[in-house]
Amino acid sequence: MLVSAKEMLNKAKAGKYAVGQFNINNLEWTKAILLTAQENNSPVILGVSEGAGKYMCGYNTVVGMVNGMLETLKITVPVALHLDHGSYEGALACIDAGFSSIMFDGSHYPIEENIEKTKELIRIAGEKGISVEAEVGAIGGEEDGVVGGGEVADPAECKMIADLGVDMLAAGIGNIHGKYPANWTGLNFDVLAKIQELTGTMPLVLHGGTGIPADMIKTAISLGVSKINVNTECQLAFAAATREYVEAGKDLQGKGFDPRKLLAPGFEAIKATVKEKMELFGSIDKA
Repeated sequence: MLVSAKEMLNKAKAGKYAVGQFNINNLEWTKAILLTAQENNSPVILGVSEGAGKYMCGYNTVVGMVNGMLETLKITVPVALHLDHGSYEGALACIDAGFSSIMFDGSHYPIEENIEKTKELIRIAGEKGISVEAEVGAIGGEEDGVVGGGEVADPAECKMIADLGVDMLAAGIGNIHGKYPANWTGLNFDVLAKIQELTGTMPLVLHGGTGIPADMIKTAISLGVSKINVNTECQLAFAAATREYVEAGKDLQGKGFDPRKLLAPGFEAIKATVKEKMELFGSIDKA
């Protein structure tokens, strides 16, 4: 059964580890992530961007697929199904479809409007026991067409949003979605420490987890980051393994063209990537 992300993240914050949010794109992705979480006794958050939701035939399809897998694969670790970078309308649609967690990205609205919309979603989601993530200060890089320059959030604004009663807060600390450019200056830990100081026990979220060096990830966790989002890294691993299979001509041998065989190396590559991240984040055996 899907659960809200609230309890797993509060436990992570108290225990000084982080839970990974791994974005799903199709059946293989979802199955690989759920099996890896179960095998490693780790809580997990399945992230769905609005673009991926549309690609997978809408939120009802996603909820049906995930719930079906939880039952058939006998998944017992805590799993949250989370809307990633949701619009106000998208968040409402996911609440209706049966998601257990939502992110409202109101960072592009003026702060007053961001606050109004966030408050309304907290009220609606709260009645159904659904966790809410809010964002302050755009994260750099590209996320479904939203581009930011690795911006850094204002700690005072973070406190203002945290005080509304959200369950987790994503604050820009120089992180970027996608691949990091060669001239990237790293995470801003001074700002992160200040945000942590002002928001107390609030679990903080690090977006753009792909490509941040392991030591920076560990420092971020020590400064209150309890949820780390990973997407690009799984995509790159899947693509590389699939390329290798095809370039070796394996799709031309016997029934190598069968999608179950063609997609198997990529599936295993996602599993390996997710396990590696769970080890780094410290969430193994924390279910």
